[in-house]
Formats: sequence, structure tokens, C-alpha cells
Amino acid sequence: MELRHLEYFLAVADTASFTRAASRLNVVQSGVSATVKSLERELGSALFVRSPQEITLTAAGRAFLPRARETLDAARAAKDAVHRTQGALHGTVTVGTLTSIDLVDLPGLLTELHERHPGVTVRLRAAVAGSLGLADHLRDGRLDVAFLSLPGPSPAGLDTRPLAVAPLLLYVPRAHPLAGAGQVSLAQLAEFPFVDSPPGFGNRMVVDRAFASAGVEREVTLEVADIGTAVTFIRAGLGIGFLSRFLIHDLTGLDVLRVADHELTWQLGVATAANRRPGATTEAFLDLLRERHPALRQLGGPDDDRP
Repeated sequence: MELRHLEYFLAVADTASFTRAASRLNVVQSGVSATVKSLERELGSALFVRSPQEITLTAAGRAFLPRARETLDAARAAKDAVHRTQGALHGTVTVGTLTSIDLVDLPGLLTELHERHPGVTVRLRAAVAGSLGLADHLRDGRLDVAFLSLPGPSPAGLDTRPLAVAPLLLYVPRAHPLAGAGQVSLAQLAEFPFVDSPPGFGNRMVVDRAFASAGVEREVTLEVADIGTAVTFIRAGLGIGFLSRFLIHDLTGLDVLRVADHELTWQLGVATAANRRPGATTEAFLDLLRERHPALRQLGGPDDDRP
């Protein structure tokens, strides 16, 4: 068994596709398929259920997955140790990001990272399934670090540090019946349709919990994964919505209201997996983030003794 076998297996497992795995690895699809079949022959068990509709892991594949990641992580750590002695850093860091969130100057951070470590490649992965999806990908090793917006304490299995906190305000079209009210209660909002993120996104979780706590039902009639675009749908009269002020660059056609009976707060954090020590490339990324945000200085570090 070679490391290449594990790398190809993980690429297929992560993408649920031999075609997408080949694209990620920059090889032909037939090479990925042949390598995985060779691994399956060596193990004496099928690792994937193959059908025209989807590729899924078998029970053996699910059992093999975490061990394969651990082995590759250990191999990369060994390479990192050698590279450090040579004064050079090579490798990849995979970062999960949230769309429309510019509280962290990610382009500037990556530019400086490239200047310091030209041999480091950064892969950005957007939050297709929201912060909950990013958290799952951190736990199973598909991400090295991620920016998350999950309410409450750090999710199980993750080491999370806060970056920013912002109130959620209610935005309505200027022609809306609530425009000009200044403050409203959640009960007053029950009759109006909402524009919001899909379930799994942090801002959706905050608002859903607030309405559930108040015993008020609301209807989300339009879900948008890129929350930064929600304001355009609100302005068009397709619903009302809770957004953070930093997302709104133009208040034309909008009125902003506060909720009098509940405090709705959105928070942004950066997280790593609690059960895996970050590799050298991930540490280089985190080092820069710590420099720009001093409160993060112990994120992922060996001396983090928080309870």
C-alpha cells in the first residue's frame, strides 16, 4: 500500500465522484479508478458502492476513512519536519470560508502568506452547507481550518476562537407596513414572509432559536446561501430579513428596525479540529491570523490550556 493509494481514496471519498477526484488530483479519471481498485484488491474489500447516480462509502470504506486520513497526516507531518530543517515550507492548507464575510481581510492575508512561504498552496472551500457543514468537514479532515458562524460555545470536536460579534438587525423594504416603526417584537413579525439562509447557516440558527424561544412561528419563503445577496431580495419586496450591518453597503429602498424583546447576535470564529495538531502549513496560516487578531494567539497551539 502506497500513500498515493490513500490520497486517491480520500479524494474520491471527499468528492463522492471519480471525475471530481481526478480533477482535484490533476490526473485522468482512469488512473484514479485503477488505483482505488488496486487498493480494494489489496484490502480484500470494496470501499465504494458505485452506481450511475452516486458514489458512496461501504461499511469497510467508512471504517478505513479515518485511518487513511491519520496516515496521510502523519506522512505530511514527517515532510514538514524535514522542510523546517531546510528553512523552507511546502504543502497545502485547506480553508473553509463563508461567502460575503469580509471581516477578515482574507486576500491580504493570503498575499502575505505567499510572500513569506511561496511553496504553500491555499485551497479555499466555500460553505455550501453552511457553518454546520464546515464544522463536519473540519472533524473528518477535509478542512484544516475554517471560519464559522455558529452560536453558543465551541461545537464538539473543534477548537474555536471568536473573531467578531455583531447584532442582527431587521431590514424591510421602504414600502413595507413595518417601515418606520423603529422597534418591533418577534410576535409582530409572524405574518410576514422572510428571506434567510438555509438551515445550517449561523445567522439562520440564531433567528430560528429566537423565534422558537418566543413561541412564534415564521415562514421563510426564500433561502439564499450567499447571505450577502439577501438584501437585494429584501429590497425587491420578496420578504424581510435579519442581517448584520456590515453586509449592507447601500440602504437605498430599505428601512432598518430593532427587535425590542430579544437580542439577536451573530458571531464569527475560526476553528481547527481538536483531535488533530495543525500541520506546518496550517500553522503558517494561523500565525498570520494571530498577528492580525491577537486574541487568537493560542488557536491550535500546544499551550492552549483553556477548559
